[in-house]
Amino acid sequence: MSYVGPDSDGYFDGDGDGPRRPRRFSGGPLTVALAALVPTALAGWLIWQVVGGPGENEPAKTLPAASQSSTAGADTTSPSPSKSDDGKKGDGSPSATPSKPKSKSKPPASSSKPAGSGPLKGKVVVIDPGHNPGNFRHATEINRLVDIGTNRKECDTTGTSTNAGYTEAQFTLDVSRRLRTLLQQQGATVELTQNGDRSWGPCVDERARIGNKAHADAVISVHADGSAAGNRGFHVILPASVNSGSANTTAIAGPSRDLGERVAGNFLRATGSAPSNYIGGGTGLDVRKDLGGLNLSTVPKVFIECGNMRDAKDAALLTSGAWRQKAAQGMSDGIVSFLRG
Repeated sequence: MSYVGPDSDGYFDGDGDGPRRPRRFSGGPLTVALAALVPTALAGWLIWQVVGGPGENEPAKTLPAASQSSTAGADTTSPSPSKSDDGKKGDGSPSATPSKPKSKSKPPASSSKPAGSGPLKGKVVVIDPGHNPGNFRHATEINRLVDIGTNRKECDTTGTSTNAGYTEAQFTLDVSRRLRTLLQQQGATVELTQNGDRSWGPCVDERARIGNKAHADAVISVHADGSAAGNRGFHVILPASVNSGSANTTAIAGPSRDLGERVAGNFLRATGSAPSNYIGGGTGLDVRKDLGGLNLSTVPKVFIECGNMRDAKDAALLTSGAWRQKAAQGMSDGIVSFLRG
C-alpha cells in the first residue's frame, strides 16, 4: 500500500511552422502566390500539432487522465496511516484536481466491502484485541483495580509474549484487524475496542461497556496464552452464569456458549490446530466467572486463546502471517454461523 502514469518528456525543437516560401511578385498575380503559400503553411502547422511538442519555453503536454485507465489493476492507494485504521482505514485516494480527475484506486483491505451490503447486513460485531502494546509503559494505570461484578481486579495486564519477544498485544491487534476485514466483507458493522490508537487500555470493564453500548450481536475477545512449554492448542472461554453485584450473565450465557462452540469448531477447521491439551478436557471450551470482560457483558461474548506463545511449536504458528489469516478466517466463519443461525 504507487502511482503510475504516463510521462511526457519530449520537446519539439523549433516553432512548428512549415517552411515559408518567398514572396514572388513576378510571373503571376499575388493571389497565386498566396494560394500556394497557405496550404503549405497549414499542412506544416497540422503536422506540428500531431507529432510535435511545445516550444522550449512552454510547459510539456501530458496525456489526459483517462489514458491512465490501463493502470486500473494496479494498487494506486497512497499509504496514509491513520490512527483509526491501522494505517489502512481511510479511503487513501488522492485528492481530485480540476485538470486531473481522481484516480480510481483499490480501497484498503479494511473497507473492501462496505458494511451492511452483505449477508450480515444490520449485524453489529465488536472485536476486542486483548491488551495493548503500550500497557507496559503505564503500570500505574493498568494496575488500578476495577469492579468486575464478582470482585475487583486489575484494569488490564501487559499480556504475554513468545520467547523471541513477539507480544500478545501485537498478535491480537493483527488478528483483530484481519477479522474485521472478513466480517465487513460479509456486510457486518464492526467496531474494535482499541486499534493501537490509545497509549494504554482500555480497562476490562470499559471493554465490556463498548460491546454493550454498541448493542453488539456478538463480541469476541482475541488472546493468546502464556502457559508452560509443551502445553499446546486453542481454547474458547465462555461466560459462566453469574448474577452478583453489577454482573448478570444469566441472559447471555446460553447464546455465548452457542457462539463459542461455533467459533471453536470453525477455528479448528480453518487452522488445523488442535483444541488445548491442558485446558477444557480436549473440548476446546472453558467456562469462567472471573473475567470482567465476560461478567459485565450484556451481549453474547466469548474469549479465544489462539495458542500458547510459550511453546515453540505454537509460537511458530502465532508468528506466521499466513496462519494468523487462517485464525481470523476461523473466527469469522464461527461468528457468521452464529449470526445467521
